[in-house]
Amino acid sequence: MNTLLIKSVNVAFPGHPFHNRKADILIAKGKIARIASEITTEVDGVKVVDAGDQFIAPGFFDLNANFGEPGLETKEDIITGSAAALAGGFTGVAVHPNTQPPVDSHAEVALIVNRAKALPVDVYPIGTISKRRAGEELAELYDMKLAGAIAFSDGNKPVQQAGLMSRALLYSKGFDGLIFSYAEDTSVAGGAKMNEGITSTYLGMKGNPNLAETLMIARDLYLAEYHDAAIHFTTVSTSQGVDLIRRAKARGIRVSCDVAAHHLVLTDDLVAGFDSNYKVNPPLRTEQDVTALLEGLADGTIDAIVSQHTPHEVEFKHVEYEIAAYGIIGLQTVLPLALRAGLTPHQLVEKLAVNPRKILGLDVPALEEGAEANFVLFNPREKWMFTSQRNRSKSANSPLLGTELTGKVTLVANNRQLITI
Repeated sequence: MNTLLIKSVNVAFPGHPFHNRKADILIAKGKIARIASEITTEVDGVKVVDAGDQFIAPGFFDLNANFGEPGLETKEDIITGSAAALAGGFTGVAVHPNTQPPVDSHAEVALIVNRAKALPVDVYPIGTISKRRAGEELAELYDMKLAGAIAFSDGNKPVQQAGLMSRALLYSKGFDGLIFSYAEDTSVAGGAKMNEGITSTYLGMKGNPNLAETLMIARDLYLAEYHDAAIHFTTVSTSQGVDLIRRAKARGIRVSCDVAAHHLVLTDDLVAGFDSNYKVNPPLRTEQDVTALLEGLADGTIDAIVSQHTPHEVEFKHVEYEIAAYGIIGLQTVLPLALRAGLTPHQLVEKLAVNPRKILGLDVPALEEGAEANFVLFNPREKWMFTSQRNRSKSANSPLLGTELTGKVTLVANNRQLITI
């Protein structure tokens, strides 16, 4: 990493003496060399960046990303997924086990850990709850934990058996493991392609009701309370779901949750154009749900924002809406969408950098002299075009491609590497 001097940057490191103030920061040999109100240097080889309106914050961390490796590398591999993460300001990602084979044993976890070594992005595998994600038999959770699994989830296959989820919560509690719940009762959702509401009725399309999510949240909250175990709900999307989690937190249940960035801005009326890039699961909901999600972020009910990055090859998305695969690529658009939703830069730091690491029990990067540099530099006002040339993912399934976005990452540092975006 070259020696770098960042001049007059807005510091967004909670608890730091310069938090919410401007400072000069010198980075040398991958570490924070000096922090002061003003730093002058005439040493050769120092690159100077005039920050202007930019903010420096701990590198973002994504709790819900999907890379294809192992087995689905044509969608995304660890290298290209990490490149997309860097472009979005993420220095850490938790990758879900939606792979072939699923990440359900020591071997798959170790493969991901080894493949990600030396990358400027820290990649943390999430192991499955059940073997083969079949929802029938508990996987070897502790063995995967020893290999490097950061948490456990069946990815985009919600655990339908209450007994299996109960055993997973109880067993993982014994070694401080964390269970991620993707809350959907499939018997209620019924393979629907969009949200149940006015738009689905107008289009004559079977809808997925809010009830499918809230039933499962209620069930898993009862199980977590019964075992006094920690549980994390990922991609909460409904007003009723937010309310259930809010009340559970007030009762002292050990629960956290996140929301996908696209659910904070996009609504189900966009499906009327039958653009398959708007087909996601959980589905895009109503304006009422969006309002409730934003209120949940503001009052602390929702702890984190995630990308739910779900890449697909063109043949899975450029087809009729009914048969298209669910999901959009999102790592590069989390920041612009969160800003569009009205979050301030300091709120973003809490939801994208601090809380995700706290949920997983990871240390939050420090801005201290001598500390390893792990930060993102971003400009919340800069406009840029999200084009195919700027897209770092292997896949292109995003409704935002070809549009102008506000909020751009300009620089990322991690693992003694400095990357200009």
